[in-house]
Order: sequence, then C-alpha cells, then structure tokens
Amino acid sequence: MKLPEELQFIANARMVQKTTDARMDGRVCVITGATSGVGYQAAKHLAQGGAHLVIVCRNNVKGKNVKNELESTFGIQVDIIQADFAKLAEVRKAAELILNKYAHIDVLINNSGIHNTHRILTDDGMEEVFAVNHLASFLFTRLLLERMIESAPSRIIQVNSQGHRFGGLDLEDLNWGTRRFNGYKAYGASKVAQLLTMWELADQLEGSGVTINAVHPGEVKTNIGMNNGRIYKFYQRYLIGWLLKNPLISGNAIYYLAAAPELAEVSGLFFNQTIIEKPAMNALDRVLGKRVWEISEKLTSLS
Repeated sequence: MKLPEELQFIANARMVQKTTDARMDGRVCVITGATSGVGYQAAKHLAQGGAHLVIVCRNNVKGKNVKNELESTFGIQVDIIQADFAKLAEVRKAAELILNKYAHIDVLINNSGIHNTHRILTDDGMEEVFAVNHLASFLFTRLLLERMIESAPSRIIQVNSQGHRFGGLDLEDLNWGTRRFNGYKAYGASKVAQLLTMWELADQLEGSGVTINAVHPGEVKTNIGMNNGRIYKFYQRYLIGWLLKNPLISGNAIYYLAAAPELAEVSGLFFNQTIIEKPAMNALDRVLGKRVWEISEKLTSLS
C-alpha cells in the first residue's frame, strides 16, 4: 500500500539506493564539517574517487588527522582551512583563503551543522543553530559562487535533514527571544531556511552550469548534538543510537550527488539519500522563501 505523500520519506529510506562508479580525479571539492560522521564519510568516499579535498573544520588537530589518513590511504591531496562557522567573520576568512588559493572549485558540500538543546547566541548576536546550519552555509556559498560559475560545470550540495519537517521557522523571532526554545524546532527552522533559499538560488543559477541540490543523508550515527549535556548524550547513545545506521551510507549518497554523470544538469531538488523526494509543505513556500533570502542577505551583510 502506498504511503500518504507526507509519509513517503519512510518508504524512500528503505529503497535500494543509487550508486556511481564515476571518478573525481583532480576535481577540487570543498567540504565543511569533514572530521566526523557524515562529512568524514563523504570526504573518505571523495578521496577514494581521486578528488582533491579542501576540508573546512573548526578543530585543526582533527583536520590534520583526517588529512594524514586520507592522503596516506588514497594518495590524494587534502588541504585544511580552519574556521568556526558560528562566527561569520571566520566564514568570510575561510572563503577568502579558498578564493586566493584555488583557481577553480568543482564541488561545494555544505555539511557543517549543530543541534542545541538550549538557546545560545553567537558573538554576532544570532541563535547559534540558525547561524551555523543556515546563515554560515548561505554566506559561504554566496562568497564562493562566482568562482564556481567560472568553474562550471560545478555542483553545490546542501546537507539538509528530514528535521526540516519539525518546522519552527518564525521570521519575527529567529533568535527565539519571545518563544520558549525548542531544540528540535530550532534545528528544523534552520533546515527549512536552507531549503527555501536553495530553491531561490537554483532559479538564479539556471543556465550557469552550476547545480545545487539538498540531501537528507539518512538516519545515521553522528556526533551532532554531543555538545549538549549528559542526559542528551545518554539518550542519543543508548536509547536512539542502536536504531541509527552506519554513516557510510551518507558518504555513498553524497558521492553520488557529487559525481554521478546523470545528475550533471539536475538542480533544485531534495534527495532522501539518492531518492528524489518532496519536502514538507513548510519548506515549499516560495513567497516565504523570498523573504528568507532577503533576511539572510541582511544578516550576513550581503545586501
């Protein structure tokens, strides 16, 4: 029996996922949050495919460990850019370093993300989950975009989440100053905003040779949320952890989106791993999306 459309994501997660044997030899792939979980598995698969990796990470020691492992195992080049994506000034600095060093960018994978159980404001005065999960990737992408257009054909991959179905986006209270903070809805708000601005950017990029798509990487074990207290860690490790899958499947999905020849001109879609899927209705409001785009530009000083 076919599930209702709003529940189809359950069946899609169980489908046989697509793969590709296409190589990425020498292609410059910029990936954020590549030292653990989904990002690490994606970086590992890209390295196996021969890509030249530029990993943007907050922890330089972890970055060096990943660099040494991937270079020695796969014989490819891995460069490190250190940046804390909770600080928009560091996002700008990371983009500047990349633009100064690389004449072309073939793939950009926005993977950095956090989940908080308590409201935290960044040094820029913004709610941290929204700042890291949406504003940082929005700003980073926009700053690198001209280089990617010059490098076309190129691809942008937004690592999103089924968490967008939690909703929570309130443009009048992005910082949760008047509402009681809800970690799941704050996470959902950031992912809804990312999807809404993705549709806008996909329209703007039509005919440029640059594609942009979003992907839910699967229900997998990662370190996201482990910055929270002991109760959350216990819940995640011992009550939920056994239900989650190996993040290897996420690496496979992201590699497919980055390398598959059949996706060369596919843009503006949401994938559940490698299956095209319709997001929740709250992430499809194009009028709201235009407002989110304008607000995002203002908050990142791009307007």
